[in-house]
Amino acid sequence: MTTEQRRSLLAFQDYIRKTLDPTYILSYMAPWFREEEVQYIQAEKNNKGPMEAATLFLKFLLELQEEGWFRGFLDALDHAGYSGLYEAIESWDFKKIEKLEEYRLLLKRLQPEFKTRIIPTDILSDLSECLINQECEEILQICSTKGMMAGAEKLVECLLRSDKENWPKTLKLALERERNKFSELWTVEKGIKDVETEDLEDKMETSDIQIFYQEDPECQNLSENSCLPSEVSDTNLYSPFKLRNYQLELALPAKKGKNTIICAPTGCGKTLVAVLICEHHLKKFPPGQKGKVVFFANQIPVYEQQESVFSKYFERLGYRVTGISGATAENVPVEQIVENNDIIILTPQILVNNLKKGTIPSLSVFTLMIFDECHNTSKQHPYNMIMFNYLDQKLGGSSGPLPQVIGLTASVGVGDAKDTDEALDYICKLCASLDASVIATVKDNLEELEQVVYKPQKFFRKVESRVSDKFKCIIAQLMRDTESLAKRICKDLESFSQIQNREFGTQKYEQWIVTVQKACMVFQMPDKDEESRICKALFLYTSHLRKYNDALIISEHARLKDALDYLKDFFSNVRAAGFDETEQDLTQRFEEKLQELESVSRDPSNENPKLEDLCFILQEEYHLNPETITILFVKTRALVDALKNWIEGNPKLHFLKPGILTGRGKTNQNTGRGRARGSKCFLLTSNAGVIEKEQINMYKEKMMNDCILHLQTWDEAVFREKILHIQTHEKLIRDSQEKPKPVPDKENKKLLCGKCKALVCYTADIRVIEECHYTVLGDAFKECFVRRPHPKPKKFSNFDKREKIFCARQNCSHDWGIHMKYKTFEIPVIKIESFVVEDIATGVQTLYSKWKDFHFEKIPFDPAEMAK
Repeated sequence: MTTEQRRSLLAFQDYIRKTLDPTYILSYMAPWFREEEVQYIQAEKNNKGPMEAATLFLKFLLELQEEGWFRGFLDALDHAGYSGLYEAIESWDFKKIEKLEEYRLLLKRLQPEFKTRIIPTDILSDLSECLINQECEEILQICSTKGMMAGAEKLVECLLRSDKENWPKTLKLALERERNKFSELWTVEKGIKDVETEDLEDKMETSDIQIFYQEDPECQNLSENSCLPSEVSDTNLYSPFKLRNYQLELALPAKKGKNTIICAPTGCGKTLVAVLICEHHLKKFPPGQKGKVVFFANQIPVYEQQESVFSKYFERLGYRVTGISGATAENVPVEQIVENNDIIILTPQILVNNLKKGTIPSLSVFTLMIFDECHNTSKQHPYNMIMFNYLDQKLGGSSGPLPQVIGLTASVGVGDAKDTDEALDYICKLCASLDASVIATVKDNLEELEQVVYKPQKFFRKVESRVSDKFKCIIAQLMRDTESLAKRICKDLESFSQIQNREFGTQKYEQWIVTVQKACMVFQMPDKDEESRICKALFLYTSHLRKYNDALIISEHARLKDALDYLKDFFSNVRAAGFDETEQDLTQRFEEKLQELESVSRDPSNENPKLEDLCFILQEEYHLNPETITILFVKTRALVDALKNWIEGNPKLHFLKPGILTGRGKTNQNTGRGRARGSKCFLLTSNAGVIEKEQINMYKEKMMNDCILHLQTWDEAVFREKILHIQTHEKLIRDSQEKPKPVPDKENKKLLCGKCKALVCYTADIRVIEECHYTVLGDAFKECFVRRPHPKPKKFSNFDKREKIFCARQNCSHDWGIHMKYKTFEIPVIKIESFVVEDIATGVQTLYSKWKDFHFEKIPFDPAEMAK
């Protein structure tokens, strides 16, 4: 090992200590370490933890004098699975590992919430590539012996040390697949690496009654087609495939080249309609010309599904199909992919970003745009941003051709319309937003459609609540006490007082908890240790409040016994996972009330009237039709478990085999989705307002259908004129509301190193090269950084990227950017996210993630200045 390598290892030792658990590589280091040294390192881990063990490991490592030990260390990292650390040390480039620091800090804050929300065994297989194999085994063992909460704590510990650059994104996708609400807090803005998705086994064949939950808004609209959200349309496409007559009817206006909104029920196969339109469109071009289709999907699972469908069908016809999502866009040349393919499946924000950057010059590169779930084309949704671009091109008199526009939706909606006139205006505005001259619905083939998609009968049953609710009174007092404790430690967090008349045991209260936790994520104090202590405590308090809130939801809709068991299991897991003083105090408060809660839950007078009504309905329906399959829609996963336990323990319902479905489960087109002929939909509630809202939704649905029928009687030229009028008016409003460009701040400011806070330069020294690269003038700046070879040197345009630059201060080595040759000049190019901007007058410090957000006076680069 050279002296330079030894010095570099010392310089980057902090990264290694935070990442490496040396006990996982000791077996590979046997030729270099003595047995007693191995034992010392193992003991250090057992007594003090992996970071202290890594410190001792590095001490022994740097004392080695034998030839080849450095290569041996790298090989050990590679064999053990530390691929990120291996790559960083081999190239002496820790940029990727350094970028993970913000996610580590976030996960540390969220740790109390993580351990109460996450079931490690549900997501471990998705995360396995981000962890060491031995770590996965340890997590599973802890889950088995100490419980899921202890396993979740171990998972956090392992993720905090992960050297894989994709672990934040992988965790995000794993949480989204499980529909885990923790994903609301775990925000990953930039996709790093896409991860394949895997569906759950379909359990519909083995159970008579399914309990399904999806944590949606409190009052779900039952007037929409009753089906599971994870519906998959007919995707088993082979040529030739046979379309139903109603599908041909839906496709007809679009095949004639008209901009069309296709409005048809969920489950009728709108994807096949889109495939038909797409194929007809591509085949209509004469020799020497060709079409280019873009299909937009909002959600990653839908995007993946549609990419699969279109690829399977069109690639066998010789067309090139590809997809780009937020998870892959950072790593692909979007312009080139659009150029080289016939059909591109996109999440819409990708196109919005590339239109802004000019990577995609205009929408004229496409000949057909298809918007899935097109009713979202409103306000600042990416769909509307794309159509703003389209309409500016249309109304601005641009000579470029515009693509045909197709929208797919199960319901165009009526918004907040209270009467037919307002509903007509709402639908016309949606048509104007999509430049649609036709709304295609099934009229001639309704009978055939109803054979495929049956609309269930709806029944509303108002049930009585418990006469008295002592259980809720006790839990509510515990929640008030917990809120008081949280307020006491932090009076500066406004979110604690931002909700009015919050009612315990509601999803509104759950949403308030999320608001508090998001505020806590960005909460800052001068004393960072105090900041960390307060944030951790707040997450603990809100996590406990959430569990109490869940228990109240269970008690509202199921047995008190199940609600109490839920809390007892939670506190048992808290104890098993090891808890601090705050958790000890909260646990003691619960245990003081436990005996009283036990007594209340065993009292027969506190049985839930809802369950009695539900039992009666199930008995009656299965008596009338023993082949009945039932789906119970509920609010939370905890309530799913409670109802399953109730059914299994109810002697009157012994004939049922309850199963569980989550939002990601596959469904069979012909089973238990509320669309079989003779289906019934029951709404059981003790809240008359819920029934009233549902009746309003049904009225709005009828109003929407009536309005569509009315619009379909209009002369098409008249309708187009109406649409043009709306578009012109909306553009005038949009143009008048355009934000003025920010005025540059001409005051000179300091740039400090983002890691060690050393003064680096002043904004007056910064120059802009070709409007996007920022360099610093003067010899003083050259003394502030050191240069090292770039691991991926590259030439592009007038630039030759050769080296990386790092802070020269001892024990810092913060990544500042690159050193390159620009034409004939050797210059540094800095990235703003590596620095803190300090106002000289006030001392206020600001972080910027992009140069465009930093509105200082940007002076263009002048070669004459380099000669001075």
